[in-house]
Amino acid sequence: MSCFSLRASAASAFILCSMIAYLSPATIAQTVRVDMTAGKAIAFDPDKAMGTSLDILTTKEFAAVFSEPVVKAGLSAGWGPITYRQNTELTYDAWHWNPNGTWSDEKQKSGYFVGSAEPSGVLSESYGYRLPHRGTTRSDSGQNEYSRMTDGDPASYWKSNPYLSGKFTGEPDSANPQWVVIEFPVQQEIDAIQISWANPFATRYVIEYWTGKESPLDKPTGGAWVKFPQGEVTSGTGGSKLERLADRPIAARFLRIWMTESSNTCDTHGSGDPRNCVGYAISEISLGNFNALGEFVDLVKHSPDQTQTITQVSSVDPWHTSEGIVSSRIQTGFDQFFRSGYTNRLPPMIPVAMFYTTPEDSAAELAYIEKRGYPVSYVEMSEEPDGAYMLPEDYAAFYLQWATALHKVDPKLKLGGPVFTGENEDIKVWPDAQGRTSWLSRFLDYLKAHGRMSDLAFVSFEHYPLEPCQITWADLYREPQLVEGILKTWRDDGVPADVPLMNTESNLSWSLTDPMQDLFAGLWLADSVGAFLTHAGPNAAYYHSPVQPEALRSGCQAWGTYGNFVANEKLEIQQYTAQYFASQLLNLDWVKHGAGMHELYPAAGDLQDEAKHDLITAYAVKRPGGELSLMIINKDPTNAHAVEIAFDGSQQGATVQFAGPVKMVTFGAAEYVWHSSGATSHADPDGPPKRSVVDWRPGQTVLLPKASVSVLTGKVSGR
Repeated sequence: MSCFSLRASAASAFILCSMIAYLSPATIAQTVRVDMTAGKAIAFDPDKAMGTSLDILTTKEFAAVFSEPVVKAGLSAGWGPITYRQNTELTYDAWHWNPNGTWSDEKQKSGYFVGSAEPSGVLSESYGYRLPHRGTTRSDSGQNEYSRMTDGDPASYWKSNPYLSGKFTGEPDSANPQWVVIEFPVQQEIDAIQISWANPFATRYVIEYWTGKESPLDKPTGGAWVKFPQGEVTSGTGGSKLERLADRPIAARFLRIWMTESSNTCDTHGSGDPRNCVGYAISEISLGNFNALGEFVDLVKHSPDQTQTITQVSSVDPWHTSEGIVSSRIQTGFDQFFRSGYTNRLPPMIPVAMFYTTPEDSAAELAYIEKRGYPVSYVEMSEEPDGAYMLPEDYAAFYLQWATALHKVDPKLKLGGPVFTGENEDIKVWPDAQGRTSWLSRFLDYLKAHGRMSDLAFVSFEHYPLEPCQITWADLYREPQLVEGILKTWRDDGVPADVPLMNTESNLSWSLTDPMQDLFAGLWLADSVGAFLTHAGPNAAYYHSPVQPEALRSGCQAWGTYGNFVANEKLEIQQYTAQYFASQLLNLDWVKHGAGMHELYPAAGDLQDEAKHDLITAYAVKRPGGELSLMIINKDPTNAHAVEIAFDGSQQGATVQFAGPVKMVTFGAAEYVWHSSGATSHADPDGPPKRSVVDWRPGQTVLLPKASVSVLTGKVSGR
């Protein structure tokens, strides 16, 4: 038996002979069973449930991405609605969705910016601005930013977000503790700290060390925070005082400053704005021990770049200046977006920023959009708080302030979040006073405790399930279980049954990896969408990313792209990817956009390998016109399989079956092979899917080619 490789390279990790050697060609037809029992159907509208996204672009890409041919190509994948991805919060930047607006200190062009709600001109671009009071070293911004607490500059400082102080939340400061985590490369002997406080400073705080072996940010339940023997301060006075934490050094790699009461003294920007006078601010941190001579040895590396000792903070003050514009953080302007054609004449989902802006700015954004007459389906509140290690109570405090401001603009706006990063398991955080560690459960509990669950119209998350550079064919079998598992997790965390779950950004992996454009990715996408609609519940939505072409570039193992197209540096489309063809099968063959509500019925194959992997998965849709469309995925990379189609749920003794001509479209190994060859990587053959018509007869079998997606569409009798 020969092995089937997804790549031409002999070194391909996808050649899994050891896994598939025991699979033999099918000699007896297997069965795909569709359960059409009354009451088991799941209703959905593809024009609301199956969409795509537009992500951040560079300036040089605008002309190509918004050109008529490229827009037409993007829409040809067939997806319905679109979601605009707000990227600046991933880089700890302030977002000027409108370059026109006002500053809280208009004379100095600094402070807190609010975009203008009045339509004027055409918003073709939006901009990211650097935050001078940043406290986090690492982010998606790469090497150009750093924490102000270990940069060696006594004049710079980190400051927490004022909207998390009691003045804005209406609760004590201790309800939203602010924190700093300091990370050393290896364990250090620590018995002293020197915090150079700026204003406002903490009057009550605790210094702690982490007991776990792994990062408390990445594995928050893998250890515990323990207070240094002399690590508690209850009457802090600010300044810069060297404090002994323990009589003997304690070995620690991670330390935390946990702040619960503020001096409420004003920062360097003065007392004219109350936001300047709440929260916490630190200009520099030193940590270390005393040597034999009693001298303090500072173990922190102070440097204005990414080589500094790493710090991560709970929040950042969105104060900034007009000089802080970041040339690489340009995004699409809303007028450009709504007028481009990418919205497909359907109301899109749009975002608001929260972490590094103001409620007034986000309210102005929605006011602007409505004054332009642009329709909006949903409003997604910020971006990836879990990726910023934000505690759920902080996100919830932001959420309620922003929801209040947005609903003053329009009470009918449907708001949601938290826009989790792509996770396959429940998101955990440090335990609260009750020992609760589930991020989503605590967020929902916060809304319930404040009587504000009605402000949550949907719960959103991203889906990037597979580890880049480590993907094998076996991962394809896992996708239905991964989707079902994470959706169940969100419901178990307390998401009410009437609150829709929405996957608002998704692809194979969170980092570019060779299988992105392999046939593997096409089969994965078909399975992912089918599984999501099967398990997500009513009014759910799946957004596949992205709609725009991207230049072919180097990934972890070879050259590839996230997009639907193989494109050059000018974004000229050279070929289609496997995900493009799978998108068309999903959107143009399996469902019918523009037709209204569909019904999804349970379906499954009965073929497994010796490891109990389901080699065949199936998803059955009844279209509004009465046709049944059955999508079947054969994940066997080596063998074709003949299958019979059986329908359960007959009525009044009638046998349900396909009748008459049945259209069949197939995309698989015979239609697409990716060749990984650096900058000239390409597919050959490169589609199109194979189309045929089967004159259906009783006992009919269908041959599913190896590694393929097939869609059968026709009338059924007996219903």
